[in-house]
Amino acid sequence: MKIIRYSLGELQANCYFLIKDNNLLLIDPADEANFILEEIQRQRLNLVAMLATHGHFDHLMAVGEIQKSFNVPLYINKKDEFLLDRLEETAKYFLGYNPVIFKPQNIKYFNKNIKKFHVSRFTFHILFSPGHTPGGVCFYFEKEKVIFTGDTLFKDSIGRYDFSYSNKIDLKKSIEKILKLPSDIIIYPGHGEETTVKDEKNILSLYNL
Repeated sequence: MKIIRYSLGELQANCYFLIKDNNLLLIDPADEANFILEEIQRQRLNLVAMLATHGHFDHLMAVGEIQKSFNVPLYINKKDEFLLDRLEETAKYFLGYNPVIFKPQNIKYFNKNIKKFHVSRFTFHILFSPGHTPGGVCFYFEKEKVIFTGDTLFKDSIGRYDFSYSNKIDLKKSIEKILKLPSDIIIYPGHGEETTVKDEKNILSLYNL
């Protein structure tokens, strides 16, 4: 599986292209739909689905516009549905202007009872990781030894938990769950550079969690 990271939008959210045999799985489409669509066309990829690690606007602003060109679903935890409903309002608050956002369509939800997920030729585990948001999830590709952690865990940092809907205790438990994975697992976060489980083993000791 080939992984390409693009840092997009004013908040530089990471959008990941996961490619297998020209099939494309998008994780956190972020902003800049035009760029993403051009890359799909340039690389002659077949977009099969989009995955959301959580519902924050900077990770999902491009979804609706991409869906106008590709009739593919967006998978998200239902507990973050309220954030999807607030996309435009929240983006305006944080960006300081009113961006044009097409409302995401064809939304499908991760079933809490399903631990292993299949989309086209992609198979991965879903790790439910609330804390930063109530519906945060991580995507763990065991065979490829990679995990996509969204805004739960970064290189040398952890996700914010000061929002009204965040939960510090849940965030700690979610990070502990990630850190129980094999030490050589590569962590691809929602912002910034990748890291490894080994390199983040002591991250919780740096924060009052």
